[in-house]
Amino acid sequence: MADLLWDDVSCFFDPDLMGSLPDLRVPDASAEDWQTVLDLVEARGWKCRYSEGETVLPVPRAERVLSRPADAECADLRVWPTADVLVIFRFHDEAVIDFDVDLRELQGQERLDVFCGFLREIGRRLGKPVLMDPEGDHGHPVLGFEVVAVRGVGLGDPEGG
Repeated sequence: MADLLWDDVSCFFDPDLMGSLPDLRVPDASAEDWQTVLDLVEARGWKCRYSEGETVLPVPRAERVLSRPADAECADLRVWPTADVLVIFRFHDEAVIDFDVDLRELQGQERLDVFCGFLREIGRRLGKPVLMDPEGDHGHPVLGFEVVAVRGVGLGDPEGG
């Protein structure tokens, strides 16, 4: 059974309403949580690519990435949980695991199931909620993985009210 039904949440995957790159986050994180995510990517065998600016490098330990100077090139980790779904982790802040996904890649029930499975894997491994906010609208999650529910849940009002 699906975590979420496409017909119930499709409005949250409309790039015109949400922005094409909604903000996903795991709040109250630590360097150890970041490392857990990096270890999960490796353990699951998901294709990935780490880069600092335009330079592609081997995936480092989380503590090294998070201790880089503030003016260093932007570091990101691109992860493909499936060949046609890309998730980009941004190493901005140790306290928040921050990542993006392109809503145009998440249309329909099958892709929604992949996305929910990905959020579930991260949430279970960390034992923390994984939340999705509209692009640039931090603090107003509309979807997420709640550890207590152990599944994806709708958190926002599909009618916008």
